[in-house]
Amino acid sequence: MELIGGKMSGTWGLGSVSTRLYQVAELARRRPGMVITTLAHHIDLAWMWEAYRRTRKDGAVGVDKVDAGAYAANLEANLKDLLERFKSGTYVAPPVRRVHIPKGDRTKTRAIGIPTFEDKILQRAVAMVLEAVYEQDFLDCSFGFRPGRSAHQALEHVWKQLMGMRGGWVLDLDIASFFDTLDFGHLRSILDQRVRDGVIRRMIDKWLAAGVVEAGQVTRPTSGTPQGGVISPLLANLYLHEVLDVWFERDVKPRLKGAALLVRYADDGVIVFADVRDAQRVLEVLAKRMAKYGLKLHPDKTRLVPFCRPQKRPGERGGNEPRPGTFDFLGFTHYWGATRKGSWMVKRKTAAARTQKALRAVTLWCRYHMHWSVKEQHRMLSAILRGHFAYYGIAGNSFSIGAFRQRVERLWRVSLARRSQKSKMTWVRFGHLLKLYPLPRARVIHAA
Repeated sequence: MELIGGKMSGTWGLGSVSTRLYQVAELARRRPGMVITTLAHHIDLAWMWEAYRRTRKDGAVGVDKVDAGAYAANLEANLKDLLERFKSGTYVAPPVRRVHIPKGDRTKTRAIGIPTFEDKILQRAVAMVLEAVYEQDFLDCSFGFRPGRSAHQALEHVWKQLMGMRGGWVLDLDIASFFDTLDFGHLRSILDQRVRDGVIRRMIDKWLAAGVVEAGQVTRPTSGTPQGGVISPLLANLYLHEVLDVWFERDVKPRLKGAALLVRYADDGVIVFADVRDAQRVLEVLAKRMAKYGLKLHPDKTRLVPFCRPQKRPGERGGNEPRPGTFDFLGFTHYWGATRKGSWMVKRKTAAARTQKALRAVTLWCRYHMHWSVKEQHRMLSAILRGHFAYYGIAGNSFSIGAFRQRVERLWRVSLARRSQKSKMTWVRFGHLLKLYPLPRARVIHAA
């Protein structure tokens, strides 16, 4: 077996890996309570090649400053050496390089970790085999970072259930600094329930203890998942599967008086209750449940929202019926709005904070690339808009994405006007330019 021109030759390849992934998944599905002690033997050179193929090649470099191109120059030897160090236990997990990016309000920053390219490959290889096991255990309420599931599916599920339940009481969950506070001890105990392969567990421990490099200093964390790593979302899902999903379905729902629904995307989630008393009881015990596993609910962002469907028809006056509240989930504000037929419907629009964040990013981009050619600016701004529409272009959100496009047009005109003090970019001149370089029109991508 060898690698020729970046592709694998020989009898083993993607087909062999797919077969073994299926076998692992079938074993886990048929034996849901079984503790699996041997998994690492599935990871061979063909498996490493598939992990390499699935690893992004355009990411920033880690602490070793080796990019994908340099690693691929001697790919077969590098993968063989990586596999040998992994199996023998001599692989040393390098610390991740930490950078900070501003959050939505720009008063705080979010720490992002950048692993080495080689570490990404190995994390992908281990994540592939663990995913085959745990996908059989995860519940339908979980949508984040899972194959075949997306944020739009989570949004659609919430929408359908809210419409079916005629609204209710929404518990908007926010776990404070979840990825930084995940407890190592509890994570190991959760892993013990299903996977006890020594090679894989030893590797996970190394990643947990790898540390981060910032300003030339290495710090070793005592909690949290490997920042920026491929393995991090899977470990986070494992943790919240036990802490929240299983607990809610197994222990909480049978004790409730009315219907209830949990939808979780990574550490972002909502619970919808038909009965306000159920909602209040769960909110009281949820903080204790989180504290048991070293987690804490955000005191300001975790809230109970009255979201019952209004009793009066749209436009009807009189009475003192309180207006239903709104809540944000996965970048969209959910609210009750009137349809053209005169009935109530759960509607969704781009959350104001997300719009402002995106506009600030466009403003900064235009400022720093002011002297690029108009053609290049148009190409990049078009890509930004298409990306925005691809996520926020859902049914009922036409006004928000259309307004965003108009704001981007204005920001572009202002940027072009600042390129020269001699000539002004009037709206007339800008209109002629837009005929030559039209920006993509706002359109709904995800129909109801």
